[in-house]
Amino acid sequence: MGPETTPHADSSTKVLLGIALLISIYAVACFFGGPQHATRLVVDQEAHHEADHGFAPLHVEDHQTDSQPHAISQHLEHLGIPGIIWMTPFALLLLAIAVFPLVPATAHWWESNLHRFYVAAVLGAVTLGYYLIGFEQPLEAHWPAHAVISPISGATFQWELAWTVFANALLHEYIPFIVLLLSLYTISGGIRIEGNLAAHPLTNTSFLAVGGLLASFIGTTGAAMLLIRPLLDTNRERSHVVHTVVFFIFIVCNCGGCLLPIGDPPLFLGYLRGVDFFWTLTLWPQWLVVNAALLAVYWVWDQCFCYPREASHDLVRDKYEKRKMHIRGWGLGVPLLVGVVLCVALLDPSKPLPGTDWHAPLYLREVMQLFLVGLSLLLGQRGVRQDNAFSYHAILEVATLFFGIFLCMQPALQILDARGSEMGVESPMQFFWTTGGLSSVLDNAPTYVVFFETARTLTPEGVFHPETVIDPLLLVAISLGAVFLGAMTYIGNGPNFMVKAIAESAGIRMPSFFGYLKYSVFVLLPIFILVSLLFL
Repeated sequence: MGPETTPHADSSTKVLLGIALLISIYAVACFFGGPQHATRLVVDQEAHHEADHGFAPLHVEDHQTDSQPHAISQHLEHLGIPGIIWMTPFALLLLAIAVFPLVPATAHWWESNLHRFYVAAVLGAVTLGYYLIGFEQPLEAHWPAHAVISPISGATFQWELAWTVFANALLHEYIPFIVLLLSLYTISGGIRIEGNLAAHPLTNTSFLAVGGLLASFIGTTGAAMLLIRPLLDTNRERSHVVHTVVFFIFIVCNCGGCLLPIGDPPLFLGYLRGVDFFWTLTLWPQWLVVNAALLAVYWVWDQCFCYPREASHDLVRDKYEKRKMHIRGWGLGVPLLVGVVLCVALLDPSKPLPGTDWHAPLYLREVMQLFLVGLSLLLGQRGVRQDNAFSYHAILEVATLFFGIFLCMQPALQILDARGSEMGVESPMQFFWTTGGLSSVLDNAPTYVVFFETARTLTPEGVFHPETVIDPLLLVAISLGAVFLGAMTYIGNGPNFMVKAIAESAGIRMPSFFGYLKYSVFVLLPIFILVSLLFL
């Protein structure tokens, strides 16, 4: 049995034990004050940042001086820049993600998450090795708060530089990122929508509309996993279903997810970089135009071209085999999903809890999300997950690949921090199409980060954007490019391949990589051109 059909009760037990262990370790750390101390560093940095309208003065770990405090802003111009050759591990990893599933010789080997981890870990280790023995210049640290770390003069191994890169990549960004995805994925796996409605064009359009709305509030991954199986069940009697799954990927897996940071991974990475949690709600006009256009195109396509081509006996069977829809597991799952949203919105260590002066200890946000996952596994109905064919295979795939991505993209981020303004990408229109173009052929989350950092270099010294960090117009362009154009290919966003695999396991012959590209070029591209002309 494949990963989509294998029961994973034992795996869930291991996950529960792991969560219990992590919560216990965190409780001990809080008893000794470690997370609270880290939060104080973050809060002090934010206070200086707002006061100076510039980079926060905190401290500089300089082994060539006496390690006295300095203003970071005075040292950023002296930060080291890796050679461009050290972007190679990042490029190789993204190339492997794009090519290995498509090449017959590697496709089966690449299906194993362990093999994916081998590739990601080796390339990540190469990157860390460079900072350990081949890089002897100051680095900017982001975890737990900003600092400049200088190399130890004459040392063969620069352990602190390597640790700084590791902490920036994994402790500062990867852990919050993967915990959020795990929470949405696991909790939504405990909710099942059952039934078999008559698969009329309006029924399918309604499914897509609901999914497009849910995607912003429970994540594209959560919405896709929640709705793809009932959509396939509803269309089981129909022969022409491929276009429905493709539009599901367009809307639910991508374009519906731009209203909140939890909607799509790129936006969450922006939130981790200081973008206000509710700023993405300002993207509602673009969200409405794109998704309304896609729903209209789908309805016309299905109503005028596909539904009339269905065999009459299939339509009769579809009419008489319908069953009323009902939802199992929602009584527990929906409050837990709301809890995840509240954790992300309220437990940011750099911001006080609304109405108070209290700041959450570092990682309390992630620990609380894991606690909610534990409640879902412990109290949820096991039969619901079995009927959903729930497994951890898909989230493990994301976890293994992004482990390497977050490490390998560190040299690229440093280079862009220093030289991003030299790329010639300056206007919102340029940022939209450049970010979107790369998000189509790479993964949209690291692509967002690259151009976010590029836009940061274009911010004039002394200019402070409290809600957006970078120029708001550029942030709109980068956010829309990453989220919307991630739908252009199967590899643009993680849920795209997950939905493709589920549909194929249900007997639907999905288009190839280039077959899917035909749909996106003729359907999505004109809509995105319209959006760029209207809003950028």
